[in-house]
Amino acid sequence: MKKTIILVLLFMAGTVFCQKPAYVIYNPKGKKVSYKKMIKNLVEKDIVLFGELHNNPISHWLQYEVTSDMNNQRNLILGAEMFEADNQLVLNEYLTGSITNKELDSLARLWPNYKTDYAPLVDFAKNNQLPFVATNIPRRYANMVFKKGFEALDSLSTKKKEYIAPLPIPFDSELSTYKNILVMMGEHGSPKLVKAQAIKDATMAHFILKNYVEDNLFIHYNGAYHSDNYEGILWYLKRERTDLKYSTITTVSQENINKLLKENPDFIICVDSNMTNTY
Repeated sequence: MKKTIILVLLFMAGTVFCQKPAYVIYNPKGKKVSYKKMIKNLVEKDIVLFGELHNNPISHWLQYEVTSDMNNQRNLILGAEMFEADNQLVLNEYLTGSITNKELDSLARLWPNYKTDYAPLVDFAKNNQLPFVATNIPRRYANMVFKKGFEALDSLSTKKKEYIAPLPIPFDSELSTYKNILVMMGEHGSPKLVKAQAIKDATMAHFILKNYVEDNLFIHYNGAYHSDNYEGILWYLKRERTDLKYSTITTVSQENINKLLKENPDFIICVDSNMTNTY
């Protein structure tokens, strides 16, 4: 009997050690960190920016898991780049049950991968009676900046300006993430494209702070580039509220997840590049 138990335990141990992980979490120094330790750190913050790869299922699964686990410990406010500020009323109506999921789909400008990747988060907010903030600038206004620069926004009515960060927004073209956009986009890049990115960052930061409530934890879901390197959204947040405690999560994709190729604060979710995409 004792021999049988030992063989079973050895088999179970072998099974665990033979498993191939889909992701590894790292700290800024490239050291592996447990999920539990990451949660322990995040739960002490005021605002967490969860940077995703939009089509990565591990990003979306961990967003849900982190949100669920944090909800057991803190009062949460949720928010996302994937909802534009002028859709807040419609989103609120869905959260309170005034409209159906089908009506939300027809009234709001939902992303194509909403049903698979973001509906679980919105429904979590609905089921747990949590606020969910639409933080992004309406895309038509970001497109105006892309075509004509920040000056194009001056022509908007007072009502329309309620959906963007207060003008004029501060802007630093020397931030590394903005400079890298020009490098990555090559001949398709332009200073106005960088400004379109900046107005998104500024607007998301604006609505995060506008809806932040003291002693709550605000979790914001956004593309990783919007909060990498302590820049983007976080740069604008810190200009307004240096007293709050922030943390960022980013997601990267690598062939070998056992050694981080590029360091990035505060937590890096390193996903196997063979992972199936959601679109």
